[in-house]
Amino acid sequence: MARITGSYPDDLDLLIEGTVEAGVFSGKSDALREFARDYFDDHDEERVTAAVTLYQHETITLGDAARLAGVNRFEMRDILRDHGVELRLGLADETDAEYEVEAAQELDYADANDHGNDESESE
Repeated sequence: MARITGSYPDDLDLLIEGTVEAGVFSGKSDALREFARDYFDDHDEERVTAAVTLYQHETITLGDAARLAGVNRFEMRDILRDHGVELRLGLADETDAEYEVEAAQELDYADANDHGNDESESE
């Protein structure tokens, strides 16, 4: 788990301390984690922006970007293209490969095999 050091206004510190003393949170770290989660749950655009930026800076993989943005890998590819970010080709690791295999197995190929045979059957 990452560790963050920072400062915030005294009034905010008092409110956080009050929630801890009241038993709402078990500690300041728990309170801050919850606040951060709530923020990103309510701000989808910021989640996507963060994921795009981290992917663009090669900090995370496509799968990580999709997870952070709250979308699947196919949607994330479209989002990256929409933001003008070049996709990195290839799989980052074995987990990436496993995910791609699972995603491919879930695709529905029924429509692709049809090839418009409905018209020829009605003739």
